Amino acid sequence: MKAKRAARTAQRPRLALAGVLTAVALILVGTLSVHRQPTGVVPRPGPRLIIEDSVASDFRALAEETWRQFLDVFRARADCFGDVRLRAAWTLDHRAVYEPNTATVTVRVPGTPAMLQEALVHEWAHHIEFQCAAHRQLRPAFLAAQGLPPDTPWRPRHLPADAPGSVWARIPSEQYAEATVELVLGQRHIPTGARVTREAVRVVAAWAAGD
Repeated sequence: MKAKRAARTAQRPRLALAGVLTAVALILVGTLSVHRQPTGVVPRPGPRLIIEDSVASDFRALAEETWRQFLDVFRARADCFGDVRLRAAWTLDHRAVYEPNTATVTVRVPGTPAMLQEALVHEWAHHIEFQCAAHRQLRPAFLAAQGLPPDTPWRPRHLPADAPGSVWARIPSEQYAEATVELVLGQRHIPTGARVTREAVRVVAAWAAGD
């Protein structure tokens, strides 16, 4: 009888320890459950930069880093525009072009990192302009910041592809793209002739932030 009582007494600390460990395990499981994504909820990915095989590895790395900078600025508007493709071309009439129908940016290579970065951001600004309907809300304030009449055409409908740079520099759409370059990269290194005011850059920044 004494032996049985002694055995039960010896088991009590082990049972008590097992109970504590079980309680701790239940608390941890409960904590993990709180932070787990609800079943069936899939985080929505942001717009992607789809890089084609024509883009060399060094340009690819530069484009990916610049895209991250670009998205950081336009994160509040990320639901408004979709994926954009990037291809490189050795022969191109312009430094870079954007094709709205395919959401494709083509950049002429080779080029300096500054030239390539500014070309990318400029054309990605056009990507937002063409793909995001809410972009129209930006335009009146941008025209005012540039000192332009409110009825100034944002982009002429019929503009020759071989129009001189001085003509392109006066188009509000192109000025907006250059303002975006200043906003994302901090400054412009490649002269384009497009005049951009500090207030215009602030207008783009406010809209990009969702204001």
